[in-house]
Amino acid sequence: MRLGYTLLTEQSGPRALVGHAVRAEQAGFDFEVMSDHYSPWLDSQGHAPYAWSVLGAVAHATERVELMTYVTCPIMRYHPAVVAQKAATIQLLSDNRFLLGLGAGENLNEHVVGTGWPPVNVRHAMLGEALQIINDLFDGGYTNFVGDHYRVDSAKIWSLPEVRPPVGVAVSGEASVRRFAPLADALVAVQPESWLCSLWDEVRTTSNAEPSRKIGQLPVCWDTDRDAAVARAHDQFRWFAGGWKVNAELPGTQAFAAATQFVTPDDVAASIPCGADVDRVVESARAFFDAGFTDLALVQIGGEHQEVFLDAAERELLPALRETASR
Repeated sequence: MRLGYTLLTEQSGPRALVGHAVRAEQAGFDFEVMSDHYSPWLDSQGHAPYAWSVLGAVAHATERVELMTYVTCPIMRYHPAVVAQKAATIQLLSDNRFLLGLGAGENLNEHVVGTGWPPVNVRHAMLGEALQIINDLFDGGYTNFVGDHYRVDSAKIWSLPEVRPPVGVAVSGEASVRRFAPLADALVAVQPESWLCSLWDEVRTTSNAEPSRKIGQLPVCWDTDRDAAVARAHDQFRWFAGGWKVNAELPGTQAFAAATQFVTPDDVAASIPCGADVDRVVESARAFFDAGFTDLALVQIGGEHQEVFLDAAERELLPALRETASR
């Protein structure tokens, strides 16, 4: 089990994120993932810098940790040919420490380009074509492509890394697993479902591919004052209770505020570890260990509360999580 730290662009500005990245590496995290948003989920989070600019700075400021987008949507706001170019550049800047995490996106971020929000089956078809384009460009040479959703005309990545960037894909159901497991190098999911992991490996084996990494994510709200932690988690992270079938469809922060108006602090505290409780964090992480995940990235809720969390991670959390994972 590899343990990661989340650079959550929705809750911190670009300079702060780079500082957090450096401190997380010093604290002993194995990898760092970055969200790729145009908008925060709720107004109280208050940030949304451009992830790829921040990744470039983080690549130069860090030395050891693997970097990853968690996740980039290559179907509307970005054309897949441009995503491939960006990923190749970060791979070069980071000395081959980058994993390109992809997903079918959320209306929250993609509606800004004004082309509407397609239904999930269309989004998955678009992501399948995007993956084909990105993989072809990573192979080198010129790519020409004509599909139902995209055209690519004589595209080539001129600054191509020697080590091909691995690709992870976010999945949440059987259809997405069966479609994307043969095309990706890693599974990405936020729910500790063992059937997702087993089906992913089954589909890959059927496709003559090796079992692969499975990368999960766990939000926590670390604070010596548990009541303050619960209040902050409710204020900034109650959107998480909606689940991805809902979260992918809502168009903006006002919609998320309205959709979660009846979510209580107790509801949030029941699903997110709050306070300075190592055992509670370990117990929540154990669900991912038991489900078959190979990697787990922690999210500390609250942009102004990263230092206390990173100190606790170095001193208490990471040793406890690694001991539990090893058992």
